[in-house]
Amino acid sequence: MIIRETEDSFLMIKQHDHAYVSGETIKHFNKNLLKSDDLFDDFVYAAHQHDRSWIGLDDTPIWNDGKQIPFTFSDYPLLPKLAFYKMGVDEVEKVNLYAALLCSLHFCSFFAKSKDPDCLRFLQDEARRQHEIRNQLTKLDEELLTQHFQLLQLSDNLSLYFCLNEPGVEKEYEHPWFKDGFKNTGNFHPRNQLLLSRWVNEHEVTFDVYPFETDFHVTLPYKKVDKMAIRKVGIAEAYGESRLEIHSIFIRK
Repeated sequence: MIIRETEDSFLMIKQHDHAYVSGETIKHFNKNLLKSDDLFDDFVYAAHQHDRSWIGLDDTPIWNDGKQIPFTFSDYPLLPKLAFYKMGVDEVEKVNLYAALLCSLHFCSFFAKSKDPDCLRFLQDEARRQHEIRNQLTKLDEELLTQHFQLLQLSDNLSLYFCLNEPGVEKEYEHPWFKDGFKNTGNFHPRNQLLLSRWVNEHEVTFDVYPFETDFHVTLPYKKVDKMAIRKVGIAEAYGESRLEIHSIFIRK
C-alpha cells in the first residue's frame, strides 16, 4: 500500500493500481529516444504488472504499531514481502518472459546493497531466474534491455510522484525522492540531465524536457481513510468502509 498522511486521514493507494498507472503513463513514451521499438509492448506489460505481487498483501491493510500508521510498501515486513515478490514474478513469467526479466531486475535493485541473509537468498534465486530467462531469449539485446529497465524505474517513480505528492504542490515542497529529478533518466534527456517534472496545478503535470509522444490523462484510484474511523473500528474495517475516489491527472508539454 502507498500511503500519504494528512492531518485527519490517510490516503491509501493499492500497489497494483499504482502499477497500472505506471503502464498507462509509460506507454506514451517517445520511442525515438530508444534504441528501437522492439519488445516495447512486452515492456509496457511489465510496467502494468510489476506490482502484482502486492495484490494479496494490499487486500487487507495492516497497522504498524511502531509508527502508528498503516504499513506501507517501504516498511512492510520483509519475509512476506519477499515471498510475494517471488510469487508476482512467477505469475508474470507464465505470461511473458521478457516482462518477467524486467520485473526481476526491478525487484533486485531494491536490495542491491543489502547484507540481510533473506535478501541475499532472494537475490541468488532471482539471479538464477534471470540466467534461465536469458538462455531462452537467445537474441536478447542487452542495451535495449537496459533502456527498458530504466524506463520501468521511471514509470514506477512517476506514478509514485503522483501518489506521494500533494497534487499541485510547489517544486520546493515535493517529496524528496523526486525534487531533483528521476534517477537513471539522463539517457532520455538531450543534455544528459535527469528528467524533471513539476505540478502546474492539482490536475496537471509537466516536464522540463517532454519525453512523451503526446499529452495524455491518467486516473489514480485511492481511498481516504479517516483516522477517527480507524480508532473506532480498526484499519481493516475502516479501509473497507471508505469510498473509492479517483484523481485525474493530465500530463502535458
